[in-house]
Amino acid sequence: MYRFLLTRQWVILTLLALVLIPVMVELGFWQFHRHEHRVAQNQLIAANLAARPVPAGELTSPGHTVPRDDYWRRVTVTGTYDTAHEVVVRRRTSSGDQVGFHVLTPLVMKDGRAVLVNRGWVPFASDQQAFPEVPPAPRGELTVTGRLKADETTSASGIKDLEGLPDRQIMLINSEQQSKALTRPVLGGYLEQTAPEPAGDSPEPIPAPDHDSIGAHMAYAVQWWLFAAGVPVGWLVLVRREKQDRAAAAARTADDPAEAAAVTA
Repeated sequence: MYRFLLTRQWVILTLLALVLIPVMVELGFWQFHRHEHRVAQNQLIAANLAARPVPAGELTSPGHTVPRDDYWRRVTVTGTYDTAHEVVVRRRTSSGDQVGFHVLTPLVMKDGRAVLVNRGWVPFASDQQAFPEVPPAPRGELTVTGRLKADETTSASGIKDLEGLPDRQIMLINSEQQSKALTRPVLGGYLEQTAPEPAGDSPEPIPAPDHDSIGAHMAYAVQWWLFAAGVPVGWLVLVRREKQDRAAAAARTADDPAEAAAVTA
C-alpha cells in the first residue's frame, strides 16, 4: 500500500524533510539566543545608566580595554579641555539620521593624563572636506560627566580607518591613536558627554542607547519552530493524499489489470 514511498521522488522528498527539521529547529534556537542577548544587553544598559557616577580613574586607565560590563557606565572627570588637539570624527549621524561629525576633545587632568570626550554631533560644512564649525569648548577647569565607551576598532565597528583624511579629521575614536598625537597618557576608551549640557544645544548631545525595544527575535524563533513542526505534518498529509489518489486510480482501473498494475507500481 505504501510502496510508493520507495520511489525516487518520495525518497528525495523524505530526505529533504529530514534535513529541514533540524535546520529549522537550529534557526529557531539561533533567534532565541539573539533574543536572550538583546534582553541581557538591555538590562546591562539600564543598570549602568542608573548607577551613580564614579570617577573615570576607577574604571579605566591608559592602555585599558573597557570591558562590556562597563559600557555606558556614568563616570566623571575633572580637567581642562585641550582644544588645540580637538578633532572631528567623520560619518557620524545625528538623532535625526543626518550625517555629519562627532566632536572629540581631550580633557587634560591635573596629573597630566587625558581622557577623550565626545562632546556631540555637528553638521558638515559647505565643503565636506573642510573642518566644520564647532562650538568652542568651555574654558577653565570643569567636571564632565559622561557614558564610558570602549575604543573603536575596525573589527568591532566595521568602520574602515581611512588614510589621507583632511587635517584634524579621523574615522575611529581610539585612545591609543590619539595618545600618540597628544604625546601624553590617555585613559582607555572615551566618554559620551552628558553634562554639562552645551550652550545652544550644539554640539548635539549623543542620545542614550536604546534599552527598551527587544526586536522580533523571539517571534522569529517561534516561527521557525512552527515551520519545523509543520514539516512532518505536511509530509503525512502528502503521503495520505498520495495514498488516496492511488487508491482512487486503482479503483477506476479495476477492470483493466494492466493499467492497475502500472498505477500501483
